Parts: sequence; C-alpha cells; structure tokens
Amino acid sequence: MHTVETVLLVLLLGALTGIAARYMRAIPLPLIQVALGAALSWPQKGLHIAFDPELFLLLFIPPLLFADGWRIPKREFFALHRPILRLALGLVLFTVLGLGYLIHWMIPSMPLTVAFALAAVVSPTDAVAVSAITRNLGMPAKTMHVLEGESLLNDASGLVALKFAVAATLTGVFSWADAGKEFLWVALGGLAVGAGLGWAFAVGRETVTRRVGDVAATQMVLLLVLLPFAAYLVGEHIGVSGILAAVAAGVTTNFADLRRSEFVAERMQTEGIWTMVESAFNGAIFLLLGLQLPSIVGTTLAAAGDDWWQPAGQALLITLALLGLRWIWLMLGVRGSLWRAHERGSMAEPPSLLLTLATTLAGIRGAVTLAGALSVPLLLPGGAAFPARDHLVFLATGTILLTLAIGSVGLPLVLRRLPLAGEPAALQEERNARLAACKAAIAHMAHKKPSTNDPDRLAQIQEAVGRLTQDYRKRIDLLEDPATPTTPEAQAESPEAVRQRRQRYLLEMELRLQALHVERNALYAERQAHRINDESLRALVGELDLAEVSLRKRLAVARQAAGLAGGAPASH
Repeated sequence: MHTVETVLLVLLLGALTGIAARYMRAIPLPLIQVALGAALSWPQKGLHIAFDPELFLLLFIPPLLFADGWRIPKREFFALHRPILRLALGLVLFTVLGLGYLIHWMIPSMPLTVAFALAAVVSPTDAVAVSAITRNLGMPAKTMHVLEGESLLNDASGLVALKFAVAATLTGVFSWADAGKEFLWVALGGLAVGAGLGWAFAVGRETVTRRVGDVAATQMVLLLVLLPFAAYLVGEHIGVSGILAAVAAGVTTNFADLRRSEFVAERMQTEGIWTMVESAFNGAIFLLLGLQLPSIVGTTLAAAGDDWWQPAGQALLITLALLGLRWIWLMLGVRGSLWRAHERGSMAEPPSLLLTLATTLAGIRGAVTLAGALSVPLLLPGGAAFPARDHLVFLATGTILLTLAIGSVGLPLVLRRLPLAGEPAALQEERNARLAACKAAIAHMAHKKPSTNDPDRLAQIQEAVGRLTQDYRKRIDLLEDPATPTTPEAQAESPEAVRQRRQRYLLEMELRLQALHVERNALYAERQAHRINDESLRALVGELDLAEVSLRKRLAVARQAAGLAGGAPASH
C-alpha cells in the first residue's frame, strides 16, 4: 500500500477506535487499537507496513514527549524528583543487570550482552498506555505524576543502556567508565540542547508577539509544533539524547508560557492543536504496534512448531520477572523517598502496599520498547547474523502484550480497593485560585479612580461597577467554605437563606446557558434564511461558543461547591 494511503488509513482508524472506546469503556483504548492493528495485518493479504525504528522515533515520539513535558505539573515534578529519578535511572540499571543475568540463565543460547540488550529494551515504561488504562479509575494524582515523570526520563536511560549492550555485542568490549561518561554526556547534553532551543524559541516568540500581538498566533503555534522535532534532530545530530531534548524543550516552553497571560488566541490554538496531535499520534502508535504483531509473533511461534509454548513461556517469565524487579525496587529503593515526600506534604497518599502494587502493575511497556528492539542491527561487523535477534524482538513484543494485558486487568482491580480520599488537593487549590481571582477583580474595581469628572459618566461607571461587583460576590459566595463565609450577604443570613440564594444563582446560570442556545439557533436560522453570510455566522457563533465554554465550566464548579454536582443539567 502506498505510504500516503497507509498514513491516512492509520489516522482514520485511530479516530474511529477513539470513538469506539467511548462505547466499550470496559476495554482500554490501547488494547482495542493493538487488536485492530493485528486483525488488519494477520491475513496473508492484510495490511503490512515496514517498521523503520529511526523514522518512527523521529515522527511519533518527540511531539508526544514534548507535550508530556509541557503539560506535566512542574511543581509536583520537581517536588517528587527523588522518587522519579530513582525510578527513571536506578530502576533501569537494576532491571538491566537483574533481568539480563536472569535471561542469560534462562536462555543459555542467548549471549549475555544480548540478554542485557533485551533487558534494556524492556526497561522503559509507557505513560500513554498507563493514562489510557487508569482514566476514571482513581489513580492518585501524585502517583500518576511520578509515573509520568518516570516515563519522560527512562526512555533515554533505557535506550542508552541498549546502545552499550549492542556495542558490546558488536565489538566484544565494554567499559563501565566509558558507559558512565557517555550516559552523562547523552543525558545532560540532551537536556541542555532542549532547554536551549526552548529558551531561544521563547525569546524569539516574545520579541515578535510583543510587536504584533495575537495576529501571529497561528504561525507561532505552527513553530511550536515543529519545536520538538527540531530539538530531537539537533540532539541526535550532535550525539546526545534527542528524546530528553524534546522533553526539556517542552518543560522550558511551559515555563515561558507563564509570562504570556494576555495572548488568548495563541493559548486556545495551542491547547487545541496539542490535543489533536496527542490523540492522533497515540492512536497511530498502538495501531502500528498491532500491525507488527502477526509477523513477529506468528513467525517465531510457527518456527518453534510443537514447542511453541517455550518462547511463549519465556515471554511470560520475563514479564513476571520484570514486574517482580519493579516491586522490589519500589519497596527497597523508592518507598523511603515516597514516605518523606508524604511527610513534607508533596504526596497526599502514603505509600501503602496496595499503592505499591498499583505502581508495579503500571509498569506497562509500549512503542519505545518495540522501536528499540527493531533497531537492533541485523548483522555483526564480520557479516554474521546478530545473535538471537529474532528471539529478542519476539520476547520484547511479548512483554509489551503481557504488560498491557496484566495492567488492563490488574490495575482496575487494585485501584478499586484503594481507600477513597477526600476532595483532591488540586480541586481545592483550583477553588482557592478562583476565589483569589474574584477578590482581586473586586479590589481592582473598588480602588480604580474614574478618569472623568462628568457626573452622568460617574453615575454610569458606579452603576456598572456595582453590577459587576455583585456578580463577583455571587461567585465568591458559591466557592467559599460555607462554615466561614466572607461576603457580607452570607455573614448576615442564615444557612438556609444562603443555600437558597446559591440555588437561585445556579438557576440563573442555567437560564443563561439556555439563552445562549436560543441565540445560537437564531443565528443559524438567520443564515439559513440568507440574511447573514457564512463569515458573519462563524464570527457570531464563535463568540457564543466561547461564552458557553466559560459558563459551563463555572456552572460545573459552582454545582460542585454547592453540593449539587449530581443535579440535573439544564434543559435545552
């Protein structure tokens, strides 16, 4: 099949499986996509795509890791840096050594260096699959931040370990000192390249947009989308980690965004484009993974004949050993730092055995593991075949499938048994921030001096300020703690009166939402009657859409604060 047709088909199927997952909530989206890809590829005349690991790493991994680095909460990321680094670096080394020796003992025909290469291939975790599986299952937020931080960094450490294991196989030479120096160069150099490019982009964007404003929003968003590819290519070109360069560029860009509160159009376009890119690329990754399975798994099992159970059993044992090593490392190497983070308040939930088990099962492997396995060379320098390469690729693929299956079944069972927490800290912080914003707006209007002495103009300003202040006070009244009211109305009234007033304000917002729907329908009727053109329709409807998004969010928060989150939605 032509490359363009293949790309379009993969994107189409990614979108369709995303829709199907909404109806099949019991099955995680990655499993649906992997199964569909395998079904499309399995028949003799099915869809077969040559998997180029280098092209795959260039096209799919940088934007996804950049988006993860851009979105991950930086406060939690740096507050939890100790457990994250111990998982991303320490666990990878522990896995490569422990699993490598175990694989060599279990499969004596596989050289030790090749066993280390296989262990390095399966060491990185896949946060995309974890987040897809744990969505709406109640994974504690801080634990999820630790898993996200681990997956952002351990791809680089796993691929560096793979590089040295392959080099030792090709040359027969290995040096711990050279490996340590190379790792520091690759890791620190990748972070420096990404941070430098992110900073340079931020400076250039600031220079341009301070002159022209949001007029260049679309062009700046396009450059932002290209930034992770640039960081990856520059990093790989100079011999450092392109993966870490993409991550660092995302983190740096996010810090720069904190000073760009007034660029509304750029911010909205950025959110929309990254949501689309993440959805499309995540779907493509798992579909491509599924498309490779029949040729990899089927060929190996067919070659084994009646002894097919041996390679299948080896894949299962390696998966169980991988999860076992992860459990041991969490208990011995990370549990202490998690307890200290809990005592400092950086982590709300203590590291219980159930939470440790959930974190162990969340060690799901994914696309980077497959790309690393397929990147192992076919031949040695002398022209002989790379020892046990096909076996390595099969076992890595089996590990991906088994960790996906075990995580899909085990994680929901474990997470349902975790004790229910109170209101998440993030929601409480969001409510406090909304209160602070409303109070700041009231204070600004109270202290702002009118720029006119005209009595009529002054009266109009005072009337407008009064209406706005009253609206902000209603919002504060809904957000604040009922036990300690701060608005004059709430302090002077009984709890029942306050409750009724809050319900009246909620009803008012629901009526406003209904009115917006009526306005929009009227605008479409005007267009259908040819009294306005398409351009006017888009502009007017765009204003109503923005107002509705804001109103719906305020209504959801107000219902939650008023204890009416389960109330009936507004009728339309």
